[in-house]
Amino acid sequence: MRRLALAGIVLAPLALSACATEAPAPTTFARLDYSYLPPITLKVASIRIRDDYRPGPDAAKMIDLAPEPPARVLERMAHERLVANGSPGSASFVIRQASLHQVGDTLVGTMTVDLNVRTSNGQRVGYAEATVSRSETAPTNESPDRMRAALYDLTKTMMSSMNVELQYQIQRSLPDWLAYSPAGEVGGMAAPHYSPDQGISAQPLPNPDAGQNGPASGTSLGGSND
Repeated sequence: MRRLALAGIVLAPLALSACATEAPAPTTFARLDYSYLPPITLKVASIRIRDDYRPGPDAAKMIDLAPEPPARVLERMAHERLVANGSPGSASFVIRQASLHQVGDTLVGTMTVDLNVRTSNGQRVGYAEATVSRSETAPTNESPDRMRAALYDLTKTMMSSMNVELQYQIQRSLPDWLAYSPAGEVGGMAAPHYSPDQGISAQPLPNPDAGQNGPASGTSLGGSND
């Protein structure tokens, strides 16, 4: 019994020490920026960017905690990557969903966007949609700082996937509306390689770095709104 008591005396400080040395949650977060990625140049005169997502009460609570709300980051990405080359016609990038939820001990995020292309007379002639969903375990210590850090990581992971998925879906669904350079690139992006068996292969993208602010929501790139 004495040995057990002594062991308890020795282990207790070690446990307290482990708790004391737990890394503190970050309180500042790098701005998610995608201007370093190749632009996606469309054969249109203007590109309108619009956020149509309206979160419910639960999602709104989680989004308010997020250092980088998903819809805001999606708008920023669209402003930084989608480019109009001045040809007749217009495009609209619409955010359909940009949600964050906590389901039990799991954080779940979903993003859905679509890109519509219209001729100069307003006829819709092209459409692409991209969706990504990711989840991760919610922090056991649900302090505001740890939850904010977890939501930031979840949003960053979703955006890394969305950059690949959006590029893939545009190349697959709107190939005739992509502007290629003489070197066979799409605004700095390698031209898609088609295969009857494999389709288009989307390449993994590097992790985002910090950058500059983009234009406000609802503005147009390259000309007037459609």
